[in-house]
Amino acid sequence: MTMLAMLRHGQTQWSHDKRIQGRTDVSLNAAGRAALADRQLPDAFRALRVVTSPLKRCVETAQLLGLENAVPEPRLAEMSWGQWEGRRLSELRAELGDVMAANEALGLDFTPPQGESPRQVSMRVNTWLAEVATQPTPTLAICHRGVIRVVFAAALGWDMRGKAPAKLDWNALHVFRLDPTGQPTVVRLNVPLDPIHAGGARA
Repeated sequence: MTMLAMLRHGQTQWSHDKRIQGRTDVSLNAAGRAALADRQLPDAFRALRVVTSPLKRCVETAQLLGLENAVPEPRLAEMSWGQWEGRRLSELRAELGDVMAANEALGLDFTPPQGESPRQVSMRVNTWLAEVATQPTPTLAICHRGVIRVVFAAALGWDMRGKAPAKLDWNALHVFRLDPTGQPTVVRLNVPLDPIHAGGARA
């Protein structure tokens, strides 16, 4: 059994403004950089092999946490939202009404125009999970909400319809255990990053 910890990237201006980012390569904003500069991984997670989504917001998050040896993994890129990138969900719901509601009700098969469904994200992420399950060293993945959600959904058998079975803190670590095939189970959700005390340095 292999341990996998997952952490979402820090704040960007688009995430602050509640805009859908998807594959758009948005950098962290000043607030996101400042928040990460004041945080470090808990002791139990400092010896992990680190991989990141290739998008800038994840690479920057790894660098700000002092994880200089992080390796990019294309399969950890965020779900593509196609034509809806840069839009707000609230605007789309108001504009599209019942059509948007019916699409969202599809759960894993929800698909933005010219984008990906969560099921398609899960298919590419699952090939990566199967590889991670063969690694002797536990892994930390710095990635995206959409990627973490498909691993969380697989671990709990959630089809993404209706309310999620647990609330995820997007500033915290989420820890899973992978069986030899890469199937995840939840170990612990919402593990906070540790603060760096004033005048201190990362351990």
